[in-house]
Amino acid sequence: MRETSQLPNVVSRSVATLPPLEDIAVVDEMSGRHGSNRSTGKCQLSAETDREAVLAWLARYADSPNTLANARREAERLVLWALTERGKPLSSLTHEDLLIYRRFLANPQPAARWVMAPGRKAGRRDPAWRPFAGPLSEASIRQSMTLLNSLLSWLVEAGYLAGNPLSLSKRRRKTPQPRVTRFLEADLWAAVRQTILAMPRETPRQQAVYARARWLFSLFFLGGLRISEVVGNGMGDFFMRSDAQSGEQRWWLQALGKGDKERMIPATTELMIELMAYRRSLELSDLPAPGEPSPLLFPVAWRRSKHPAPHWPVPMTRSAVHGIVKEVFDQAANRWLADGRGEEQADRLRAASSHWLRHTAGTSLANAGVNLSYVRDTLGHSDLSTTSIYVHGEDDARHAAVSGVHRISWDSAGPS
Repeated sequence: MRETSQLPNVVSRSVATLPPLEDIAVVDEMSGRHGSNRSTGKCQLSAETDREAVLAWLARYADSPNTLANARREAERLVLWALTERGKPLSSLTHEDLLIYRRFLANPQPAARWVMAPGRKAGRRDPAWRPFAGPLSEASIRQSMTLLNSLLSWLVEAGYLAGNPLSLSKRRRKTPQPRVTRFLEADLWAAVRQTILAMPRETPRQQAVYARARWLFSLFFLGGLRISEVVGNGMGDFFMRSDAQSGEQRWWLQALGKGDKERMIPATTELMIELMAYRRSLELSDLPAPGEPSPLLFPVAWRRSKHPAPHWPVPMTRSAVHGIVKEVFDQAANRWLADGRGEEQADRLRAASSHWLRHTAGTSLANAGVNLSYVRDTLGHSDLSTTSIYVHGEDDARHAAVSGVHRISWDSAGPS
């Protein structure tokens, strides 16, 4: 590690070559051991310095690589800024310091110290590495401050810091969770299904495109799957189990979903019929064998006759599946306009995505009176507050009921 001649009392590299978080080395008074915001009570961490405390916080995200990378980036930037620009450790930062830091994120200066040269993607231990690619947008600044607030709050909870200097920031009033609007109303959902049914089927390729689109949209609606679950699970995840009370055989789809959580999705009779039809189009047996390593979605050119067992295609990418969905929605919007219907609804179809289908599934289940706890478990929500955003029909019914009987009737209120 190169010694500094410019900031000998702060970091062990030059101003122009800031070290990544793991390599930060400072003299004792800048380590945070004696930070002005250090707690005097019992600390639940073995960390004695700010660097050690931040690394302890980051260790919580070891199983989530993307979250870990984002958290490390934001913590690293703040620690380096505190040392080089404010001349103090993280544990001595005040509320005013953090207000200044927020403005700094919108324009990191001096750029030679903080901003990567255009076109460079240097590794974090490369001398050309810098903490920023450029100024942050307002949305990125908010995300950065949210992560840092999480860091500081955790250090307070752990007994390392006496207080969170960000907790004094102006908070927005908590608003009720809005009802979801990104779903397809009944007429738009019908238009999408009609568009798929109207797809040409004259050539083998056209037949394959139709069969795949129909199966994909069946998965999204009947199974309530996310796009990541379509590409991340396989046909071998369908299984049959006897009902505990009636003994009836029922099909299920064991899906690995968001946060690596597994859930069992009821494979309805309709969904199983669609699965069998799709497999027949691929020249496969009607039902998958237990643990069969086949993906849920196949390339249109794949046929069993062309690829004898045990060869299976690799799962399609998220972007490829997204492209299929957007193409269907675009065709539906074009048909909608060709039928002389409104542009606003056509715009909604063009804006729709696979997640709209998941919301449409949740809305359909809730409006049909299915117990919300069942809807929650089928869609893989963590709690009912998330699932309740689908209860559009109940709101409308409540509005009609109240309007019908709850009146002030000024006109009939004559003099006594």
